[in-house]
Amino acid sequence: MPVLTKEPTLGDLLKYELNGNYSREVVTLKGGTSYPLGAVLGRITASGIYRFSPAATVTGDEGAETAVAVLIEAVDATAGDRNGLVVARGPAIVSKAALVFDPSVDQPAEIAAKHAELSAAGVVPRDTA
Repeated sequence: MPVLTKEPTLGDLLKYELNGNYSREVVTLKGGTSYPLGAVLGRITASGIYRFSPAATVTGDEGAETAVAVLIEAVDATAGDRNGLVVARGPAIVSKAALVFDPSVDQPAEIAAKHAELSAAGVVPRDTA
């Protein structure tokens, strides 16, 4: 019998949100990639455009190395910049297991740093069952 798998849903990611009208925001995502639900994003200082938050500063995308939001819908921006809905401030709780990081964020210390940066914005990553 084949094994069925299900794509993550908003309920898998967002565990608590006090007021969606306050904590959510529509942002512009940098083109050239597909962003999954739960993408951890940083904001490029010069343009205000969001992208995956890398582990270190990327020339031309300064500021994005600080995680400030979590994408709450999948967005295909491979063909160019697209809008997406994020949780940008709290109080909100997201599941650590549902977060998706930039490929450069691959060490436990880097992941912990991204969790701390999100917590500073009021979007608290937690272990959830």
